[in-house]
Amino acid sequence: MSYFHEQQTDVNGLSLHTVSTAKFKTNTIVLKLLAPLNEQDVTYRALLPYVLQRGTKNFPSSTVLRQHLDELYGATLHVDLSKKGENHIISFRMEIANEKFLTDATPLLEQGIKFLSEILLQPVIENEAFQDEIVTQEKRTLKQRIQSVNDDKMRYSNLRLVQEMCKDEPYALHVNGENKDVDKIDAKSLYEYYQKCIKTDHIDLYVVGDLDQEEVKGYVNKYFTFENSRKSVEQTLYTKEVIEKEVIEEQDVKQGKLNIGYRTNSTYKDDDYYALQVFNGIFGGFSHSKLFINVREKASLAYYAASRVESHKGLLMVMSGIEVQNYDQAVSIIKEQMAAMKNGDFTEQEFEQTKAVIRNQLLETVDTAYGLVEIVYHNVIANSNRSFEDYLNGIEKVTKEEVTKVAQKVELDTIYFLKGMGGTA
Repeated sequence: MSYFHEQQTDVNGLSLHTVSTAKFKTNTIVLKLLAPLNEQDVTYRALLPYVLQRGTKNFPSSTVLRQHLDELYGATLHVDLSKKGENHIISFRMEIANEKFLTDATPLLEQGIKFLSEILLQPVIENEAFQDEIVTQEKRTLKQRIQSVNDDKMRYSNLRLVQEMCKDEPYALHVNGENKDVDKIDAKSLYEYYQKCIKTDHIDLYVVGDLDQEEVKGYVNKYFTFENSRKSVEQTLYTKEVIEKEVIEEQDVKQGKLNIGYRTNSTYKDDDYYALQVFNGIFGGFSHSKLFINVREKASLAYYAASRVESHKGLLMVMSGIEVQNYDQAVSIIKEQMAAMKNGDFTEQEFEQTKAVIRNQLLETVDTAYGLVEIVYHNVIANSNRSFEDYLNGIEKVTKEEVTKVAQKVELDTIYFLKGMGGTA
């Protein structure tokens, strides 16, 4: 059974991916710009999309731009940032009504693609620079976004784990950049970075909906042109000797945050990636997992206990919220669950239930256009060509032995604990 068909072609310096499906009543357009994570660029990249979405040559203010979106039958535009492996990704996401379902014959898909090309390629420029006022406003907002991570202790402790674990690796950088670098950026230097960005970033455009793929290609050919010297995405894997370390930090917090980082030594493009997903599901990915049952339910040690995999960096993160006095016991039980996985100590029921939950989760993800794009974008990052059917079949075929084998590759790297002032851990 084929769930959807992705067609890929190069058009004028970008990779166009069209997914024709009758599942949605709207068309979704997602533009992704990818570059290697590095310290000198990350804060520029975190600021850039928010400045670009403030206006274009034809729609020079936020008000006029939003009015135009309203005229396109309430189309929506969002930007966001993410990191996958050692890459930093800017995304522009647009959802627009499909004219097939309207009595009015407005060419909405073409107008949506044209509008997104204007956002990226025709920004408001004054004297070879962005507008000072807009850059100043967005710098202030960016500082607030960076600060908000420090205020949310769950996100903060995860960030600190990554910083300690991946010291001297690009992955340690935060997706929103560094507060200390925001003030160095001005309207001119940001515009200069923007020009470099559209020349060298790896650019992918996804169009998903009930649409004609040749028609989409024609629109993209008409509105998008890049003098682009982009290379294919290269995934750099940093290999270093894993030396277990423990980092304890004190702040004025009521609940301790225990985060543990492991190196999986396996990533999306590897053959044992499916087994890694099943391993994580049994270990800590779901509410039936060992961490949830043993740390939270049976021992009543944690307010939450879960794990997740970073697919392109090869990391496994355990996150839990505990009382300070329970630190040693919680670490001990988490280590016991990992040892059980390495020994193949899990039941047939846990194994089969996990595979079923992963399958359902994947099917739910591709039930939304944005989720579908995120699933297929993994192939760009990993330079692979894995279909969604391959993914589902790969999970289905995983054996208990393969799960045990992939668990044995997992190495403990860093234990990070954020505790309240004066408590003993």
